[in-house]
Amino acid sequence: MGWLFMSRHAMGGHETPKAYLDAQFTYARDRLDGGSDGLRILDSALVGLTTYYAAAQVTRDGKGGEVFAVVCLIRWNPRNRNGEHFGYKDIDETMGPSEDDCPERILRLLTSSDNEYALQWRRRCLANLRLRARKLTEGMRIRLAAPLSFTDGHEGTDFTAVKHRRGIAFRPVDGSGLYHIRGVRTLAWEVLPQTRVHKTLFA
Repeated sequence: MGWLFMSRHAMGGHETPKAYLDAQFTYARDRLDGGSDGLRILDSALVGLTTYYAAAQVTRDGKGGEVFAVVCLIRWNPRNRNGEHFGYKDIDETMGPSEDDCPERILRLLTSSDNEYALQWRRRCLANLRLRARKLTEGMRIRLAAPLSFTDGHEGTDFTAVKHRRGIAFRPVDGSGLYHIRGVRTLAWEVLPQTRVHKTLFA
């Protein structure tokens, strides 16, 4: 499916992309035999205002069944002068989305799947969660798997984490200056062991 754009007035009174999509993916349709088929959102999240993730449960006659992941690419610009305030493109996990920042609480709601694209996507999401769980503390030395180049011409792999303002910056182990490494928690790196010199105590 392609992109669908709309104005805020066409969002049915929903104030946010998340609220609109939660409502869009929650429905029940009557069958000729008197029963109903539908879908309901168990949980959802809007990550970075660019991607919507949801655990969607298939329902039949009001009873819940399979739970799969819905992923929507989001464009949200409430001040757009052309009236295209909100746009989205919906896909599901069986299409192997490139976006793989799904929160863990949503992944835990999904039922088992034998679709290889869905399984690969779930594995990528879990791998990213493990990377982001790594802690960076002041004084920690790390070595990047691949060298990074900066605008001042510096290129390197080994850095020391330094507290800077409200976050973490990085100083080259054998140099000076402070650098910000975007998305450092998702990059491949290892912690460098440090030799600590202990004071000698005399009796």
